Amino acid sequence: MAGQTTDIMLVAQAATPAPATSAASGAAAAAGEAASTAAQAGAAAGAAELHATQGAVEAPVGFPPFDTATFGSQILWLVICFGALYWIISRVAIPRIGGIVTKRKETIDGDLAEADRLRKETDRALADYEAALAAARSKAHSIAEETRTKAKAELDRKKASVETDLAGKVSAAEASIQKAKESALTHVDEIAADTTVELVSRLTGTVSPDEARAAVASLVKG
Repeated sequence: MAGQTTDIMLVAQAATPAPATSAASGAAAAAGEAASTAAQAGAAAGAAELHATQGAVEAPVGFPPFDTATFGSQILWLVICFGALYWIISRVAIPRIGGIVTKRKETIDGDLAEADRLRKETDRALADYEAALAAARSKAHSIAEETRTKAKAELDRKKASVETDLAGKVSAAEASIQKAKESALTHVDEIAADTTVELVSRLTGTVSPDEARAAVASLVKG
């Protein structure tokens, strides 16, 4: 405002012609007073405006986000931040999370498939073991039965051979006994005649063998 007052005074002085008469000097003085009054009024108005501005600056604004004067910039930065966050999440975070989830799912599926494969192999091995055990038991039973049959057949064969041998030996012994008996019976008369001759010779005197045999024969027949 002081600058404007100075400009007005210069304009007034430039518009005033060179002093020629006293009337012109009075008019110039009046113009100067008017300019001075205007300058004072402008200075007062400038001081009032400055005071009002300082008061406005010093007045408390309150919570900044609630200041209506900054709503436009706040909305703009909100959109920018939201867009940047969305871009980061959609291009960086979500693919990484999706990759982790996919890898985890593949790992779990692989573990489940491996567990199922091992379970099937275990069941198959158990079935093979049970089949082998049943086959071994059946084979052992058949071997035992075959061994028992062979042992029984061998025992029967040996028993029959022993019985046959014994029967042959008994028959031979019986035949030998019968032969010896018959042989002994054939010599009984001779033995008896010799015994008679010996006894009679010692008791009564001499006797011939023929007489002794005839006496034994008569005794046997009688």
